[in-house]
Amino acid sequence: MTDYYEILGVARDATPEQIKKAYRKLARELHPDVAGSDPAAEERFKDVSRAYDVLGNPDKRRAYDMGADPSSPGGGMGGGFGFQDIFETFFGAAAGAGAPRGPAPRARRGQDALVRLDVDLAETTFGAHREVQVDTAVLCPTCGGTCCRPGTSPRTCEVCGGRGSVQRVARSFLGQVMTTQPCAACHGFGTVIPEPCTECAGEGRVRSRRTLSVDIPAGVDTGTRIKLTGQGEVGPAGGPAGDVYLEIRERRHDTFVRKGDDLHATLQVPMTAAALGTVLMMDTLDGPREVDLRPGTQPGQVVTLKGLGVGHLHVGGRGDLHVHVDVDVPTGLDDEQAELLRRLAALRGEERPEARLSAANPGVFAKLRDKLAGR
Repeated sequence: MTDYYEILGVARDATPEQIKKAYRKLARELHPDVAGSDPAAEERFKDVSRAYDVLGNPDKRRAYDMGADPSSPGGGMGGGFGFQDIFETFFGAAAGAGAPRGPAPRARRGQDALVRLDVDLAETTFGAHREVQVDTAVLCPTCGGTCCRPGTSPRTCEVCGGRGSVQRVARSFLGQVMTTQPCAACHGFGTVIPEPCTECAGEGRVRSRRTLSVDIPAGVDTGTRIKLTGQGEVGPAGGPAGDVYLEIRERRHDTFVRKGDDLHATLQVPMTAAALGTVLMMDTLDGPREVDLRPGTQPGQVVTLKGLGVGHLHVGGRGDLHVHVDVDVPTGLDDEQAELLRRLAALRGEERPEARLSAANPGVFAKLRDKLAGR
């Protein structure tokens, strides 16, 4: 009897988690998408799958440990007859269990692809058009997905007669039982490829780099996925193509911080401008815009510029731009400047000001950080 524990490389007392971990490791290494068309790897992959089908099922593993092989044609019982055959014999006839279901289609849907796309804040704000290159499977230009060398075609399997399955008679203590299994000669397809295409090795597809055009809508953010239907890899034998998912990653901006569809920025202004009030020009994503500072503007005060934020995704309008004011206290005063400030202090009665305690001021950047964190 086949040693399934040895095939998976685990001890006979291995836990279900250890068995599953060993199977996944071997399956990744031996899968046709990784190992290619190596016949030895393909056969080894079948053995590993068969071993896990038994050891990964508590009932089948219990029967196997008792000396029966549930995956064998007879389930490991005498006369090549197993419990599955009994069930199909007595209960499956009415439901059609075990009856041939026709050949399996050779063409199958291709896999989806995930591509990460780095974009700038301006692109997520206004939307953009990008060209994206992807490496994927495309239809074989030589055989057009038929998998055959030009001038040839698939041939009906001589073993199963094109049914994709074969029937056999097994003897048991209840008599003869008819069972149905996929044809080993054509792998259940019902046809064989006598002369595979040399360019795609009989796969019907080849690897190629393609350029896709994509419209990025305004309002996308890091983690947003854009689906490109039918732009993924072509399936085996020219099967339908999968989809491409573009996952957006927004680059960090040097000036603006994004919070939802709103933008935040810090504007440093001189102390005199904050005290007297002024109108300053500020560079935004829409170009220069005026920022109106009222007389007596305090550090940390926020001036909101409506509609200069990020565009709302799939709906009209845009968020706002919030300008956080940072008052720049002058240093390195010359004698004349210092004298003017002393005169101002005298006029305001602030030559010997009294200290007044207030709540701790974390600073403009800390305030901005707390605001963005929702605190």
